[in-house]
Amino acid sequence: MVQVCLNGARGSADGAVVPMSPGAMARSAAEAVAAGATDIHVHPKTPCGRDTLSPRVVAATLEAIRARVRVPVGVTTGAWAEPDPVARADRVRSWTVLPDHASVNWHEPGADDVAAALLERGIGVEAGIWSGTDGAARFLASPLAPRVLRVLAEVTDTSPWTAEDSAHALLAALGTASGRPVLLHGEEGGAWPVLRLAGRLGLATRTGFEDTLVLPDGERALSNARLVTEGLAQYGAARRPPPTGRSD
Repeated sequence: MVQVCLNGARGSADGAVVPMSPGAMARSAAEAVAAGATDIHVHPKTPCGRDTLSPRVVAATLEAIRARVRVPVGVTTGAWAEPDPVARADRVRSWTVLPDHASVNWHEPGADDVAAALLERGIGVEAGIWSGTDGAARFLASPLAPRVLRVLAEVTDTSPWTAEDSAHALLAALGTASGRPVLLHGEEGGAWPVLRLAGRLGLATRTGFEDTLVLPDGERALSNARLVTEGLAQYGAARRPPPTGRSD
């Protein structure tokens, strides 16, 4: 599985190619799915470009995207969108249109309560486990760990030279992650090395403007679809065994 992460917490300063409105997100999602993405992760935005868990904005975003694609669509529940953990869970309970799944960052206060609110509503939980945090330990100690849809192993090391080592350390900390599927991804300078590692390990991964604005050669990407196309090529090449020399 290659998920497309359409926008993340980026804003207008990151360029006009990052989709901010429901219509722009829907167009970008359709292009990315046509390029081969099989799942969508999106951050619904207020008109001024802030991430939000508002039921009105979440509904408008999901409806716009679903009018264009027929793949699962998930949203964020990041604390930056609603800092108060109780209010965050209440926001989930107030949603009128439900995503297929939502990410919960397990190092954030109230993660178990937010995840429980999602599960109560039949929404799949992507357990966001960030490197450099205590998220892995907190997740593995949670009674909800066996019930999540998958684990998002999120490598926050942005160095192209050390991100892969950080990814291995994160996967080791997660262990079997309660038997749940793992989606491994990096960000910024670490995005492409970690995506290739996911290919070698046969793990699900993702790409998109949330994780990187550039292609592997450093060229600015002009669309999420272009990132997906390149991501699939890089992932596929990483999965293929190296050629062997002939002995005859």
